Amino acid sequence: MSYYYQEIIDRVEPEDNHYRELARQHIIDFTMPRWALGRVLDLAVDMAGMTRDLKIPTRRKNIVLMAGDHGVVAENVTPQPQSVTFQMVKNFVSGGGGISVIARSVRANVVVADLGVNADLSEFVQSGKVIDLKVKPGTGNLAAGPAMTREDAVKAVENGMRLAEKLAPETDVFATGEMGIGNTTPSSAIVSVFAGVSDPISLVDKGANLPENRLRHKADVIKRGIEINRPDPADGLDVLSKVGGFEIGGIAGLIIGAAACRKPVVVDGFISSAGALIAASLCPVCKDYMILAHGSMERGHGKMVELLGKKPLLDLNLRLGEGTGAALAMPLLDAASALMNEMSTFESAEVTSEGL
Repeated sequence: MSYYYQEIIDRVEPEDNHYRELARQHIIDFTMPRWALGRVLDLAVDMAGMTRDLKIPTRRKNIVLMAGDHGVVAENVTPQPQSVTFQMVKNFVSGGGGISVIARSVRANVVVADLGVNADLSEFVQSGKVIDLKVKPGTGNLAAGPAMTREDAVKAVENGMRLAEKLAPETDVFATGEMGIGNTTPSSAIVSVFAGVSDPISLVDKGANLPENRLRHKADVIKRGIEINRPDPADGLDVLSKVGGFEIGGIAGLIIGAAACRKPVVVDGFISSAGALIAASLCPVCKDYMILAHGSMERGHGKMVELLGKKPLLDLNLRLGEGTGAALAMPLLDAASALMNEMSTFESAEVTSEGL
């Protein structure tokens, strides 16, 4: 294991309970019935503990979209051809993707990183529109053998860590996003392994509009991959290397890197949560810095949420990915920050707190 990888993990510290308590005491004095804004106030306490700051900066938002391809598409687990990954990356950098539009509406920046796209992105790398973190041009077919080597798994995670460190000085809040045709298959495999599920059918869904009558085939492909590779649920790198994806490893590294820098990280939907599961396996304390954006419509996401021990902020029947759910959750973080910075206390507003 490289020194850098371990050094970043060792830097991650739990949320600061002192700042959490300071935030609670400040909120109790707000001119409202006690905790009347519910989970928005919970979020403020969480972020105060993450940032060690009662002012909770949220203005500079970076949504990091990791892209990568998957050899398992050869098993007909998705109706979309692999070439769509490259086409969608082009769409993102031109500003026309769903995440591009929503990010602009919430004043968030989108950073596109190539972790393993099976195409030449040098034109976009040279123009500064895509960050080159490519490990290899796509994973192997997890149904026929390991998706990647352990060394490549470490590299994917480290690349995410390095990107978090690079962006941290200009970032108040990180968020995760992804693009990779076929990536709901490795994501379902990852949650199946960590959940100890023998038949993954209950954790498999349509992804990019796979017909209902092909879900059994997709589940069988995942089951075969797990049986062939025998990933160890106690070893996140083994799970990632056997049945994961390069962009999923990059997401895991970004989460750990953000935690090492004491930055909140808003985790998007199904694929991002697979990355969060890997991150939590490698560095359990990094869960303190995760904010789950929403409950994905992908049926395996509920089990991911359970394993992470988190509660999503939103429930909007989302299934797009790309970081769109994370972007939609950003105004809640801004609201929590604004309350901490601007709301009057009973004393400052000369309002009686009797009976509240």
